[in-house]
Amino acid sequence: MAKALKSYFDEETIDKLAVKIKSKDKNFNTKAFKKDLISGVSNLEYKDRIKLIAEHFEKYMSGDYKTNISHLVSIMPAEYPYEEGMFKENYWLNPIGDYIMIYGLDQYSISMNAMEALTKRNTAEFAIRPFIEKYPKKTLKRINKWCKSKNFHLRRLASEGLRPRLPWAKKMSIFLDQPEVIIAVLAQLKDDPIKYVQRSVANNLNDLLKENESFTLDVIKTWANQASPETRWIIKHAIRNYRKKKDPKEKMIMKCLNQ
Repeated sequence: MAKALKSYFDEETIDKLAVKIKSKDKNFNTKAFKKDLISGVSNLEYKDRIKLIAEHFEKYMSGDYKTNISHLVSIMPAEYPYEEGMFKENYWLNPIGDYIMIYGLDQYSISMNAMEALTKRNTAEFAIRPFIEKYPKKTLKRINKWCKSKNFHLRRLASEGLRPRLPWAKKMSIFLDQPEVIIAVLAQLKDDPIKYVQRSVANNLNDLLKENESFTLDVIKTWANQASPETRWIIKHAIRNYRKKKDPKEKMIMKCLNQ
């Protein structure tokens, strides 16, 4: 039987975090942090456990947000070089994303830099969403910069952070009346050579098909004309629900792809 997600955030993980934080924050109350958290997480589900750990960073670390997030970034391992496996290998970093999201919203530059560091090892796809909503223009500027990054984790975040229906996250409605804003980002990534990025673009399109089908179908049909192999894969994955339902729109799109 597969291990339940919530069980990754247990006494062992809490102890691991406590040791790492103490190595950077000498005034960190390791004993109280562990005692308080271990009793608190036992009856909680996955996301609530992560949130509670983040809240206890704030409760027991000795500095202000700038100092604390600096310490949390400094305990991160080396950048993850592969497309797969970072969520299993570096799952213990998840509470740092929640810490940024909960406590760092008014510290934009510091938080964005921390998210860049985090996503290269785990993910900042949840943490970035309130920043997109509060600071849409300058966050979009940053996202467009990520689209051109040599680091595929940042390119993936450019797409994943903008997904309207990201699993485990509250629906993000900010650009649903301006889907062209999201498409302008995805268009920069549709020929990306990395499957991890391609999958995110496809999932984003799949979300958009559920929110604004007519507009998104027109985009997909346009992309299908002279599509690169990468774009072909993205389109096929984006329309998987049509294929499952035997929706005739799937045949129409495939016809465009095969012309």
